[in-house]
Amino acid sequence: MATTTAQDPPKLKPQYLSTAYQLPQQGFVRICQIVGSKSKGIPAILPIGRTSFLNGVKSGKYPKPVRLGERTVAWKVEDIRALIVSLGA
Repeated sequence: MATTTAQDPPKLKPQYLSTAYQLPQQGFVRICQIVGSKSKGIPAILPIGRTSFLNGVKSGKYPKPVRLGERTVAWKVEDIRALIVSLGA
């Protein structure tokens, strides 16, 4: 039986993969669309918390965001799709 360590990326379950297909073909997604938001009723695409995702971005494990404004960042949908494929494999 394989054990999971803190460094292992999360393995995606089928429900997360089906949510990923609801992403737009191109454009940008905000962090609440990636990790989900219970208060806004948005399901998670990745089974990971906000802080863990941002730490992964900082360490280079996850894609870097694009700055859309002074206080607004988002991720390219293409980068998130590639991440989903790499984690699901």
